[in-house]
Amino acid sequence: MGTDDTRDPLGLAADAPLLDAWLRFTAGARDGAVTPFSIPGHKHRADLVGEVVRGDVPLFAGLDTMKQSEGLLALAESRAADAWGVDWCRMSVGGSTHANQAALLALGEPGQPVVVSRTLHRSVLLGLVLSGLRPVWVRPELDEATGLPAAVPVDAVAAALAAHPDACGVVLGDPSYVGTLSDIEGLAGTAHAVGVPLVVDAAWAAYFGFSPHVPAHALALGADALVTSAHKTLPAWSQGALLLARTTRSGGLLDADRLERGFEASHTTSPSGAILASVDASRALLQRHGADLVVRLVTLVADARTVLAAIPGVEVLRDRPPDDRRGGLRVDPAKLVVLLAGSGAHGHDVEAELLAEGITLEMADRDVLVPMVTMADDKRSVARLVDALARAIERHRGAPRRAAASSAWTVRADTATDPRTAFFARHEAVAADDAVGRVCAELVAPYPPGVPVLAPGEVVSVAALDALRAALADGGRIAYAADPTLRTVQVVG
Repeated sequence: MGTDDTRDPLGLAADAPLLDAWLRFTAGARDGAVTPFSIPGHKHRADLVGEVVRGDVPLFAGLDTMKQSEGLLALAESRAADAWGVDWCRMSVGGSTHANQAALLALGEPGQPVVVSRTLHRSVLLGLVLSGLRPVWVRPELDEATGLPAAVPVDAVAAALAAHPDACGVVLGDPSYVGTLSDIEGLAGTAHAVGVPLVVDAAWAAYFGFSPHVPAHALALGADALVTSAHKTLPAWSQGALLLARTTRSGGLLDADRLERGFEASHTTSPSGAILASVDASRALLQRHGADLVVRLVTLVADARTVLAAIPGVEVLRDRPPDDRRGGLRVDPAKLVVLLAGSGAHGHDVEAELLAEGITLEMADRDVLVPMVTMADDKRSVARLVDALARAIERHRGAPRRAAASSAWTVRADTATDPRTAFFARHEAVAADDAVGRVCAELVAPYPPGVPVLAPGEVVSVAALDALRAALADGGRIAYAADPTLRTVQVVG
């Protein structure tokens, strides 16, 4: 069963054992040399439900034997650990959601405090439910010029740790959803000064550290664990992610056995070999060609920023020096964030026009657009995006307005109890106005960006409801709530 060069154009299989196994298995299935009597049930036939099953190969009795006698997954994970300079890695088919929750399960004991950025993904909030850890919230600074989250202050984390000396760790997202950066080295030093680990959710920047044109990754800056999505910014299948850590085996603060148990606790027992192979291939791609691919990506984004920033009333998010009159800001150079307030165009209208042309965006609200540009893009695709954006903005141009910060970044809810207690408590659905002052039992988030405004254990406030209603009225979606119309809210009974 030989490999087909057109299916591995850069020859990555020689350094990516899972990719090599996937190529060999699918070639065998195509040629009739493989006759599986194991799952999946489609048996690699496309004449039943169609092409949707093409390439779907399991890890067990697929890439490797059912008993994993070839040790391919362990080899691939060892190579990923080496690539990021640590001693422990697991590849996930459950996205950064699973990896975040595994990290939280490895941190402490139920009831123990953990310092957490309140603007992290819902997976972290639900990881607190699973682990029973009690969050001590810290928030990023708000950039007044754009209304977007900036750095998480080192002083805020230091104060939280000082106020909670029994805290088991610090969990932060960096870069943020919009690409803004914190002082990871300073945050790691602050955590380590009191003997606790720093876990960084870097879901949106798997390429950090593989080129001098982007920042070093968090592990190189002192973090103890890194969560990243291979499918967001690398050419991996959806749901591919990695959890990497420096453990006590190499002088770190995290226990490898706890990490292993935390990872397995919520991981599927039927992992997709295709997803894992694509993560393995993406790692090999970064190591072999990352420097060239990342500089090309950064150049594409820089060129797009220049063209878009020349449109009257349009700004793009990028670095500002500390002495800038609007304050300093550090931004991922490979992240494209378009700010519309000065043009008067509404982001939902612009997005609708782009969708009609077959162009999708990662995020669009009234004032902010986030098109994901990755190393799979080229000058042609980015030029098409920029041209379509420019035309749509001109068609919807209006009176300039002040940028309004999303409620995801601004609403501050009071915590009445920990998320786990609220999640498992008796609950009832009540009219939204009657929920004011009650303890929320569910996650409620404006989407985009999907960061919860209300989480289990927080007190429902007028400000939170008003912000959520405004997002809904403006054309946004209310995510995760049992009642996305916001007529009712689930509260602790």
